[in-house]
Amino acid sequence: MIKREGRVKIKNMPNVTELAGEKVMVDFTHGKYFMLKGVGNDIWEMLEDEIEVDSIIERLLQEYEVEEEQCVGSTIKFLEQLEELEFIEGIV
Repeated sequence: MIKREGRVKIKNMPNVTELAGEKVMVDFTHGKYFMLKGVGNDIWEMLEDEIEVDSIIERLLQEYEVEEEQCVGSTIKFLEQLEELEFIEGIV
């Protein structure tokens, strides 16, 4: 489970291909794929190194015009989807 106070890092680096401004991530080992666009691309780029979830949220709040509550909820939900696909892992 991803928490705002925790950290995240890439667990299983998928193959990433860019198509028309979107990223398609494919994990051939597990047969999983995920498409990223917009903010998802920005978050994925932040995950190059282990990072605090709160740091991701703070960067997004500076970059985009969004309410903090919405940003927190959407970011954690997105990170949990990546975790479910085993692309990242949460670190307490």
